[in-house]
Amino acid sequence: MDTIDGVHAVRPDADTTATPSVASVTVEFPPHRHTQDAAIAALADWAGTEFQRFAASSGVEARNFALPLSQYTELNGFTDANDAFIDVALELCEQALLSALAAANVEPSEVDIVFSTTVTGLAVPTLDARLATRVGLRPDVKRVPLFGLGCVAGAAGVARMHDYLRAFPDQVAALIAVELCSLTVQHNDRSIPNLIATSLF
Repeated sequence: MDTIDGVHAVRPDADTTATPSVASVTVEFPPHRHTQDAAIAALADWAGTEFQRFAASSGVEARNFALPLSQYTELNGFTDANDAFIDVALELCEQALLSALAAANVEPSEVDIVFSTTVTGLAVPTLDARLATRVGLRPDVKRVPLFGLGCVAGAAGVARMHDYLRAFPDQVAALIAVELCSLTVQHNDRSIPNLIATSLF
């Protein structure tokens, strides 16, 4: 499932000996929600009967997709999928970060450091760098992009953020974790692992 998951806005307590605390968490989903049956129908010509069998028995009822289902067959390789990742991820990151900061009563200009993590797309400059001017972060905001940590990435991001705030207890940190798994479909790969992954995520 595609999600911007675990945007955390952390404001340390005034007591510098206190443990940093999570002030808010926001989750955003892409707007394209489809039933598993609709996903099976849209991908059936590409994936064939094995995919249909895996998807039908996956237990997944519905998923959120980064793009309308009709656009997935138009993606021509990694570059197209990654360009779509950057566009959609930035929109979701912006929504999630601003919502998390508002819930924590923190202005974007108060954020001292942003941690970000993803494994389903690549961006240079990174998502956090692109996001900084969009949401009004300070020009001197520190950024720590993390990549390649897989399923543990969100937890690793929280751990790094915690370590940082223990060292700098008067600062404000945010973590953005975004995964758009639907954009990792490999159209030329009909291997069993890829078909199973496509049926689940």
